[in-house]
Amino acid sequence: MPYIPERKPDPSGTKEKPAGTEEKRNRRFRLLLAVFSCLLVICGALRLIRYGAELADSRRTETEFRQVYEQAEPSEEAQTTFRIMRSPTPEPAPAAAVTAAESLQPAESGSLFPEGYPDNPDLKVAERFRELRKKNPYIIGWLSADQVEEAVAQKDNRFFLKHDAAGRKNSNGAIFLDEDISLQTRPYTLILYGHNMKSGNMFGRLKKYQDHTYCNNHRIISFNSLYEEGQYAVFAVAQISTVPGSASYYDLFSLNTDCREEREKAISALEKRSVYNSVLDVRPEEQILLVVTCTSEDTDRLVVAARRLRDGEKEHSLMMKR
Repeated sequence: MPYIPERKPDPSGTKEKPAGTEEKRNRRFRLLLAVFSCLLVICGALRLIRYGAELADSRRTETEFRQVYEQAEPSEEAQTTFRIMRSPTPEPAPAAAVTAAESLQPAESGSLFPEGYPDNPDLKVAERFRELRKKNPYIIGWLSADQVEEAVAQKDNRFFLKHDAAGRKNSNGAIFLDEDISLQTRPYTLILYGHNMKSGNMFGRLKKYQDHTYCNNHRIISFNSLYEEGQYAVFAVAQISTVPGSASYYDLFSLNTDCREEREKAISALEKRSVYNSVLDVRPEEQILLVVTCTSEDTDRLVVAARRLRDGEKEHSLMMKR
């Protein structure tokens, strides 16, 4: 039997690898990494293209709606009694409108009763909204604040997060009124939602209200609903938490109470969370507009609160302290 020399043990305890194997693996890894990087770049580019296209579509819709809104001036002849469409399916006829006389309530009353629209007891809709609702029957108002000029819709609290004011799918969404607020009588609290877009679209500029100078220069917000026009003066700007028990928690719907005392407490609690103090007084029976958007924290919201201007009240008479 021939002698077979013993092989010198491999110190590493592994078999000797064929020449070039490690280099092939490295090349394969580099190739896969390059392909993966290219895919990431392509996906990012496609997302940017889609984002840009949706932003352009959103702004075209805003321009189109604004032209209709501005061209169709309200006229007595063109007005008609019109019920809000909350869904595309038929609904029971609404209750009779509350007249101004019926809405009178004693000053000492501890409750807030439904009020009609003093200048529009028959719920007449101006021509401009009739025209806008031909494009989307869910349009119920128009918001003007600094560079924001947008139609306001109302359906539910989900649809317009991903659809524009025309009802087309769009990540910019639209500004919409909370689903639980009815315009059949004048609401004591109006809550409007919109996305905080980095482009500044929708409520992307709302964070600027945290700056005292900016807020003072853009303090008047206009919101015209189907049934009346209104101007509102900002009295509080607050970043709140939606998590009960947290230090900055605030329940926006606490303002929906029909108890004067509870509403007064809710207004006071919101003012305490404001980034600055305001000398603007707010009475519990006065109409409040809340403009709400998201922040970098998923559970937080930025709220700009304004109360309706009183009869004869002018912007120059509204003062704000630092």
